[in-house]
Amino acid sequence: MSVRGAILAGGGATRFEGRPKGLEVVGGERILDRLVRTMAAALGGPPLLVANAPDAGSWRSDLRVVGDVRPGLGSLGGIYSAVVEAPAPVVCVAWDMPFVSQDLIAALAEGLARHDAVLPQSDGRRGVEPLCAAYGPACSDAISACLDAGDLRAIGFHGRIRVGILPLAEVRRFGDPDLLFFNVNTADDLAGADHLWRRHASSPSSAERTPARPP
Repeated sequence: MSVRGAILAGGGATRFEGRPKGLEVVGGERILDRLVRTMAAALGGPPLLVANAPDAGSWRSDLRVVGDVRPGLGSLGGIYSAVVEAPAPVVCVAWDMPFVSQDLIAALAEGLARHDAVLPQSDGRRGVEPLCAAYGPACSDAISACLDAGDLRAIGFHGRIRVGILPLAEVRRFGDPDLLFFNVNTADDLAGADHLWRRHASSPSSAERTPARPP
């Protein structure tokens, strides 16, 4: 089964004064470029970029860029756009998550052989991370039904499909969950991401799982 990748560049980035978050630099490389490199290595081809900004096509000329199929519907609308336009099966990653690892993406993609969606367990408020997850073709109708009903929860459609959860113990095989799912929302987060990158890059125990600086 060929699984594609999609980077979700949604949101207004208001806490960055409107600057696109994924174009910020962590560890000497733009977050967007880090994700493109990681997802291409994991899935064998460049990801789709789901973005509504008028200049999104200039961010990476080698990527296919699509806007939201159903605009203004938040994270779930972005996931739906990826599922429809990639098309699914697809692994989606939010573009403000600089430390998602190649092995984690590959594991999520592999799980689609048995499930309609595969999400990693996390310590976040949802208990899973829907913005770093894999979605199969069955998600299209399930998400559409939720959108029609006005349910914009990123996990609201799960009751309509077969969901697989990658346990936290399994996630830890691919890196520290606090690092893998770290997202950059503010200037302080950006500084923290650079600090985390330096700390993990200098740790021999995490050297093989830490996103490398570009050559």
